[in-house]
Amino acid sequence: MNVGSVKEIKRHEYRIGLTPNCVRAYVAAGHTVRIQKDAGLGAGFENEEYTAAGAQVCDTAEEVFAKSDMIVKVKEPQAAEYPLMREGQIMYTYLHLAADQPLTEALVKQGVTGVAYETVEPDNHTLPLLRPMSEIAGRLSVQEGARFLEKPQGGRGVLLGGVPSVEKGKVAILGGGVVGTNAAKMAVGLGAQVTILDVNIDRLGYLDDIFQGRVTTLYSSRGNIEQVLRESDLVIGAVLIPGAKAPHLVTRQDLKLMKKGSVLVDVAVDQGGCIETTKATTHDDPIFVIDDVVHYCVANMPGAVSRTSTQALTTATLPYGLQIAKLGIEGAAKKSIAITRGINTYKKKLTYLGVAEAFSMEYTDISTLL
Repeated sequence: MNVGSVKEIKRHEYRIGLTPNCVRAYVAAGHTVRIQKDAGLGAGFENEEYTAAGAQVCDTAEEVFAKSDMIVKVKEPQAAEYPLMREGQIMYTYLHLAADQPLTEALVKQGVTGVAYETVEPDNHTLPLLRPMSEIAGRLSVQEGARFLEKPQGGRGVLLGGVPSVEKGKVAILGGGVVGTNAAKMAVGLGAQVTILDVNIDRLGYLDDIFQGRVTTLYSSRGNIEQVLRESDLVIGAVLIPGAKAPHLVTRQDLKLMKKGSVLVDVAVDQGGCIETTKATTHDDPIFVIDDVVHYCVANMPGAVSRTSTQALTTATLPYGLQIAKLGIEGAAKKSIAITRGINTYKKKLTYLGVAEAFSMEYTDISTLL
């Protein structure tokens, strides 16, 4: 198969879908790999490293798209890339279609096979291609939240870990999954008072066990959410419904409950956000303020640590990518239920139910098309 990777053009996105080590693996398996010139520089990979690994370095994204059967990216295709996609081409990347109707419609109309990292799901119901970025985003959420609690950044002027004789900062985490667990690790490590809310009682029990009483766990009821909003200095939205739009757990009206200068970090922004007032921001303009509450809603948080996140992501995506390249999308899907679940668009049909429901679009079961 002809496999390609291009320079990400989303604002302040520095990651790349293939490292030189990935190229070596594809080439060793008999595939041809094309990389756009300078595409890896943001993650610290030089053109010469790709050439040495066996890739063909192309001057333009247009050339890579034109000559590749499968494009391996990090972020969803941007509007300027829509015309480069073609029928039957495999787009293997984060798609987050439930928050992006124009991209959904473009993939369907153009007959692109969209394989979304975030919905690749084995029988154990984990999300192996989402997990590494969720781990990084969870850890960054506390790091960035702590920064914007500083007074010069517009925050309350609170040090999360406190100092002797002064109360520690309070962190509330909405969601106890991978993002929430990693956020809690960072917040506990800084010495903050941490509360995790979730609707899964078993998960709360697990978190109470692994943190050995260093966090408070609460059922995510309306009353408990309002309680932590009143008390917390930093609130992290870490809710995920795989492939679907995130529910709003914090409303515009809820902001009036919060302390002036407190910070909201919505890690669910890629899926529409779990805070009603969320709107996507960028690394060079990461925050906005509504009702005296600072909102941090960067849609590609792991891009800030591009080398770490590229290495973590590609380690997870490579095995599935190699399987698709070897067997084709149909053969790979028939052999792997995880890949089948990852297919969001195929043969001009929308094949992921959560996305179809988000936009009231027609849904087709992928099993009827393969």
